[in-house]
Amino acid sequence: MFTGIVEEVGKITAVRAKPQAMELTVACSVVLEDVKRGDSISINGVCLTVSTFTGNTFTVDVIPETVKSSTMAGLKNGSRVNLERAMPANGRFGGHFVSGHIDGVGVIRAEKKEANAITKTIELEPHLMKYMMLKGSIAVDGTSLTVFGVGHNTVTISLIPTTQQDSLLGEKGIGSRVNIECDLLAKYTERIQTAEPKMTKNWLSEHGF
Repeated sequence: MFTGIVEEVGKITAVRAKPQAMELTVACSVVLEDVKRGDSISINGVCLTVSTFTGNTFTVDVIPETVKSSTMAGLKNGSRVNLERAMPANGRFGGHFVSGHIDGVGVIRAEKKEANAITKTIELEPHLMKYMMLKGSIAVDGTSLTVFGVGHNTVTISLIPTTQQDSLLGEKGIGSRVNIECDLLAKYTERIQTAEPKMTKNWLSEHGF
């Protein structure tokens, strides 16, 4: 589990392509302070597992499903990425519930400077729009953000100066593809409401009630 508060920006130092999969090595410092093999680290919002590490890098494997459903295939040597360690049980919850499981890919369609903020309008895949709510939460490339506008197939988010400085979103322009994770609580609520109830009248009758 993550909070969507990016800890540092790392750099890809090696990409090893495999059939429908990848192995990535990332150079960084902060997220390595207490790293162990098997730890979870979010790379641009994707939860990945540390397989090996050195004093200044860590390596992860990216499975086929993750390659297909995220922007990971576009990473190359020198690419900069948002990084966050999994939240410790005694840590502060600065953002919102972020699982690191990407729901789809969005495309930045517009941006505008407003005083000290930068707003970006992101086009989403149609099936994601049902989870979008004004003033609701969204994770974009692993960054916890608030939805300030909802269109037919777009959402608008606003980046405060701290987010502009501490993550890569401020640098991503029109046409850039970004990883999208919808609000986890919205997805659970939908599942509960749409799941077929087990305790039906027939079920009760079959079990002697």
